[in-house]
Amino acid sequence: MKWMKCSLAGILLLGLVALAGHGEGADKDKDNLMKRKLAASQKVLEGLAINDFESIAKNAEELIAISKEAEWKVLKTPQYELHSNDFRRIADTLAKNAKEKNIDGAALTYVELTLACVKCHKHVREVKWAKND
Repeated sequence: MKWMKCSLAGILLLGLVALAGHGEGADKDKDNLMKRKLAASQKVLEGLAINDFESIAKNAEELIAISKEAEWKVLKTPQYELHSNDFRRIADTLAKNAKEKNIDGAALTYVELTLACVKCHKHVREVKWAKND
């Protein structure tokens, strides 16, 4: 179980690194949205660490709600749309795993969710860099 907590902490750190490059030049609404997303993600990790399935499900659902807000739409590219849809699908699976009290499934889904965030933030940075060239 110790290795799982260390792995989850490492994945969260990767997520933080991905989020760091996203806020550059974003307006307050987008910054606030990303802070809320990060807070909900951290609460999911906390829930995983202490076996709090209610918190995991609640915050997975909060992530889905955040992803449906207008400020979420940072880019209008097909790839961004795919990333957003993947994020919602994975967050939904995370909530389902929590409701089923499946800690292993929830933990693995959290890792998948974090990787989806990293991929999307990478895409956003690459598109923004390309526009600046």
